[in-house]
Amino acid sequence: MPFSALIQELEQRRLRAMAMGGPAKLEQRRLQGVLNARERIEHLADPDSFMESGLYATSARPEMRDRTPGDGKVVGFARVNGRDVGIISNDFTVLGASSALTNQKKVKHVKTVANRRGFPLVFLGETSGARMPDRMGSAGRAIIGQDGAEYQRLRTSPWASALLGSCFGHSAWYACLSDFVVMRKGATLAVASHRVSEKAIGRPVTAEELGGWKMHTRVSGLVDRAVDTDQQALDAVKRFLSYMPSHCNEAPPRYDVPPGSEEGCRKMLDLLPESRSQTYDVRAIIDAFVDLDSVFELKAGFGRAVVTTLARLNGTTIGVIANNPIHKGGALDVDACNKVVSFLVLCDSFNIPIVFLVDVPGFLIGLEGEQRAAPGRIINWVNALSQVTVPKISIILRKSYGKAYLNMGGGKNSDEVACWPTADLGFVDPSVGVNILHGLKEADDPARFKQLADEIAQDSSVWGLAALYETQSVIDPRDTRAYLIRTLQVHSMRLTNGVGSHLLNNWPTTY
Repeated sequence: MPFSALIQELEQRRLRAMAMGGPAKLEQRRLQGVLNARERIEHLADPDSFMESGLYATSARPEMRDRTPGDGKVVGFARVNGRDVGIISNDFTVLGASSALTNQKKVKHVKTVANRRGFPLVFLGETSGARMPDRMGSAGRAIIGQDGAEYQRLRTSPWASALLGSCFGHSAWYACLSDFVVMRKGATLAVASHRVSEKAIGRPVTAEELGGWKMHTRVSGLVDRAVDTDQQALDAVKRFLSYMPSHCNEAPPRYDVPPGSEEGCRKMLDLLPESRSQTYDVRAIIDAFVDLDSVFELKAGFGRAVVTTLARLNGTTIGVIANNPIHKGGALDVDACNKVVSFLVLCDSFNIPIVFLVDVPGFLIGLEGEQRAAPGRIINWVNALSQVTVPKISIILRKSYGKAYLNMGGGKNSDEVACWPTADLGFVDPSVGVNILHGLKEADDPARFKQLADEIAQDSSVWGLAALYETQSVIDPRDTRAYLIRTLQVHSMRLTNGVGSHLLNNWPTTY
């Protein structure tokens, strides 16, 4: 056969590259119950759709070439649920997938193609950080910072990150730039390892304490959800992408409406307590009006006084921002502000209409909030909201008090404002208002206190707002699904084929 020697060499080199860090290291991962870099791609991508880029790449250092198949990163292009994506999967069996000259060129190529050609980018993170000695000394400076736009996010297409092991350096940075981050329990996201951090801070610290799933889902808010296995993390990435368009210049995909999606709204009157002081979980109300089994909540453990979730309504993607009285009575704190702004940016960048469900007593005040720049976080929210160009619909369920009325889409901060008959538009709770306005406590004169509280409550009723045309509709709660479907049809972005102006596309990903 002509060229048989060259073809044989090609096959030998292919097999050597596919062997990654060798049988012993691959077996060790299998025994640990975690997938290797190629198995992760195989689980994520449609069968036989992965087209690898840089299979034969190795370290730029001659003495390291035989030890660095693929230079520690498996990258390329695949299809996920029939749509093209770019994939960067870190191969921890090769020098801990440490970042070096050649593999950074591979990453840049896939990232550039995804941005230029308009499809999502997926990072499967597991890295030990920068590779030494490649990054050390003066010569190392010639590797770092050669791409001035390396960490620029203009949200041309959605990015998703799965944190599947130790994630320092490269994997940490790109997770913080991503629109969606899922973490396998047991993984770590941090600037440096706990061993390095112990030396820096002078005390012992565990990897979990430093950057584990509990910290990042509940305290930092950098991770959207935590799961138990690699497979669950990859499935979460697939599900997230199913709500997203391939790029910013198209509308999100449409899906068939599951049978029975209309049933939940008929029970809506049973979900909201009659007593205004009684709490409830707003997730039940969201489940009642969206398409069946379509809720995909983000940052559920962070800023819990508000729920931010993707869902589908009549087959199309929507974003829901809902106050949740079961946590802090729904009062909004700094974490809730940061959570909502992040979600507004996501929805506006990828042409997803936003629905507000309002039951908010205001912002949580106190020393801690002020020390964490609460006024700045509150105004960041309104600033971002004023730049949102996708349709915004606000439904006031119960309380909508104070400045939070505007943050939750009141007034002209939404395209349409509707109210349930239970809506209460006071500045504060009537009982608090009596004390502020009249200096009267209930114990001082119960009859007089009740009279004054009733007067304040009457002034705050939905009918006063409707009379001023500050709400366009007062609806039966059981009609919420039908109202939202029709209203979003009216406000569909026909002139631009469902595409917004993306004024928030370069808003910082973390702040």
